[in-house]
Amino acid sequence: MIRIGQSKLYRSEDYGKTFQDVTHLINHTFIQTELGIAIGPENSGKVILTGDLLERSGAQIFRSVDFGRSFAQTSLPFHPRMQIIYNPHNSDVLLAISSVNDMWLSEDFGVNWRRSHDMVCDRGSLELKKTSDYGRTFKTIGSRIYSFGLGGRFVFSSVMTGGSTRMIHVSVDQGEVWNMAQLPTVGHEQFYSILAASEDMVFMHVDDLGDSGVGTVYISDERGILFSKSLERHLYTTNAGDTDFTNVTSLRGVYMTSVLDEDGSVQTVVTFDQGARWQPLRKPWNSVCDSTAANPHMCSLHIHASYSISIKMNVPMPPHSEHNAVGLILAHGSVGDVGSLTSPDVYVSDDGGYTWLRALNGPHHYAILDSGGLLVAVEHVPHPVSQIKFSTDEGQCWHMFNFTDQPIFFTGLAAEPGARSMNVSLWGYRDFSRSQHWVSVTIDFRQVLSRDCGDGDYVQWLAHSDNTNGPTDGCVLGYKERFLRLRKDSVCWNGRDYVVMTDPTPCPCTLDDYQCDFGYFRPENSSECEPQPELKGQALEFCLHGNKEQLQTSGYRKIPGNHCQGGIMPDVTVLFLVHRYSVLQQHAEANGIEGIDDFNIDGSSKMHYHDESDEVNLSVKVTPFIDTI
Repeated sequence: MIRIGQSKLYRSEDYGKTFQDVTHLINHTFIQTELGIAIGPENSGKVILTGDLLERSGAQIFRSVDFGRSFAQTSLPFHPRMQIIYNPHNSDVLLAISSVNDMWLSEDFGVNWRRSHDMVCDRGSLELKKTSDYGRTFKTIGSRIYSFGLGGRFVFSSVMTGGSTRMIHVSVDQGEVWNMAQLPTVGHEQFYSILAASEDMVFMHVDDLGDSGVGTVYISDERGILFSKSLERHLYTTNAGDTDFTNVTSLRGVYMTSVLDEDGSVQTVVTFDQGARWQPLRKPWNSVCDSTAANPHMCSLHIHASYSISIKMNVPMPPHSEHNAVGLILAHGSVGDVGSLTSPDVYVSDDGGYTWLRALNGPHHYAILDSGGLLVAVEHVPHPVSQIKFSTDEGQCWHMFNFTDQPIFFTGLAAEPGARSMNVSLWGYRDFSRSQHWVSVTIDFRQVLSRDCGDGDYVQWLAHSDNTNGPTDGCVLGYKERFLRLRKDSVCWNGRDYVVMTDPTPCPCTLDDYQCDFGYFRPENSSECEPQPELKGQALEFCLHGNKEQLQTSGYRKIPGNHCQGGIMPDVTVLFLVHRYSVLQQHAEANGIEGIDDFNIDGSSKMHYHDESDEVNLSVKVTPFIDTI
């Protein structure tokens, strides 16, 4: 398909304040909209533009190693199906999938390419392979694989067990040894999905039977094998794969998501201890329960995220937090009995989600600058705008600034990743009688916050504290953290070199430092774990290294990543009774299932694997994983 026209390429070295037309550097080639610009990891200066597919054997790419000052043109021997992927540890190594699902590799930043494997993107009952020499040789590490995913230090594979059912297997050594995860088996109409993962544990969603749009969230132990039920009726639409699950990066252990009540309404819940307990968000002190509330004095805050965006609510942005802006969260929300569908406002939390403040009326685009010292927002309206709002006190007070004399139809704002910059760029267009004129406006707030922050501008803040001053106040996941945070009344500049300072202190163990073990659950408003009714009185068995083992436990296990010391120590001793025969082999022998015994017990021969995802890379960083079609 030959397109008429050309792309225009512009380049800026001053955060978008001025642009230079550098289209000649790419020979006026039309750049693909879908694959666009692939930017190298971190600050490598490497940029790849993928040209349009003309009547050639492959596409044209343009490679830059100097932040786009110059480009070298290279013809690809294939048609790319996805954006070119960089190896995160060596940006000269590139990976691409062709339109016929072949895998191609380059070790010299795209100058030369070689096909390393045929047909790598189909899915179903397939093999899983890995390579440690950039595709020259492959080792089979799994078979009968439906899909796979990476999360933290874990590799997960969804394995066909015969018929149309699948179950999860996990490896912590990049596929050399696999164990069966203690999770429910799913059918062809269900799916698994990794919601979040770290070096310590994994959140896994398991879809319920039927087209209910909900499932159950499970949290793993440190091996990724034993999973405990964390949250039921977790909202996860089957038609579009939308979930509100959000990792609040500005405070450890905090996650938010939505559950679907029996009456069909949606409610936001939050956990502050990595999934051990969930609770509704508190109503902001400066908000009034809307008309959906059964009791005008009793309601909770509902945060609008991916689900609300998917059903076309007036929500221009999902919740936003930054690691170096301690405790800050910006989000759209409504206050009602449960999930209110009225027009959302912007809410701010400065303590990681414990308390909230209604900061702005109506929907806005927003960003965090200067490590949380500055918040900016632009109203999301259908008519032209000329003002940006900004706050220097974490959203308590807002000021207006006219960024243009000629209003624009605003389409979005962009800030430098990492929230350390003082620059924000606004994008939009002016609608003339015969054409639309696109405009970019960059604002440098360094002129507003002209004073550098000093020691007197910071105050010590105890995270997860409710101001009880007790010995366990602020103890979450086994320790307290005290931070130096900017005073709300300090109007100054943190600067690019600002580093979040924390002072961790270990805490004595309490029941709050333990999650319920496999086969146990914590009833609502209770701190003690009780046996799950459906498993009460039954032997708790699972598989480890292919052998059936029996779990003996009092019902508790320490939350992965918890560092408490001393205090209450429930009996968490686990006794394994190893049987002589592989459960997998017994199951295969009893049911005549082929391929199950491909999991070699001694680890000498392992399965192959394959994935539907475009995130095919050679690292073990977190990649999205959902094994539904």
